[in-house]
Amino acid sequence: MNEIIDEWIRKADADYATACREMSADENVNFDAVCFHSQQCIEKLMKALLIKNNVTPPKTHDLFQLNLLLTPVCKKWSCRCEDLRYLTRAAVDFRYPGEFADKDEAAEAVEICSKLRTFLHQLLAEN
Repeated sequence: MNEIIDEWIRKADADYATACREMSADENVNFDAVCFHSQQCIEKLMKALLIKNNVTPPKTHDLFQLNLLLTPVCKKWSCRCEDLRYLTRAAVDFRYPGEFADKDEAAEAVEICSKLRTFLHQLLAEN
């Protein structure tokens, strides 16, 4: 794996650690941040997988759009579009006034992130 892919993975894993750490806080949990960092983790891993497959990732936070680019170049890649849309919506909507994530929404974001993260790491580790 090259250095750029490794850096995307390190940054994704840092986002995952932040989401998990915040979710397990004893008080004043920032559920919005949990959702945001869950989405960021998957976005960065998807971009790493695009790079691995010789595709320059676009500057977008839309995981569904990244999915459309990944599907033709990585035959083993598959996921539920609903999961990608959930993470994308959670990351964007909860960053601005008027919308707030609750514990259940944050827990779902981390659950989706964990599942996709494991799968993306497997794909990135393949030769």
